[in-house]
Amino acid sequence: QVQLVESGGGLVQAGESLRLSCVVSGIILNSYTSVWYRQAPGKQRESVALITSGGGTNYVGAVKDRFTISRDNVKNTVYLQMNSLKPEDTGVYVCNLPSYNAWGQGTQVTVSS
Repeated sequence: QVQLVESGGGLVQAGESLRLSCVVSGIILNSYTSVWYRQAPGKQRESVALITSGGGTNYVGAVKDRFTISRDNVKNTVYLQMNSLKPEDTGVYVCNLPSYNAWGQGTQVTVSS
């Protein structure tokens, strides 16, 4: 059974950084694409970053040059390093494995101005 557990969220001020983690069990993570989504209040869930099995990455324009997605194949964990955070980055961040339609429970990120 595939399980995803996120952590690392919190309350920070604008301009600060956070690193989110998504620990995956049940599969070999580097064989699959992983995606970080966020659900902002009153908005639709959006994909913010993905990393492919080959290590390629892609970002939504609003976070490009501020967020970095990475993967630790030994720890079977995908990370989202978020720098220069803005209030509009506030939301619940959720890890996803599209190949399994598997989702974590999410971690709350709140950025105050």
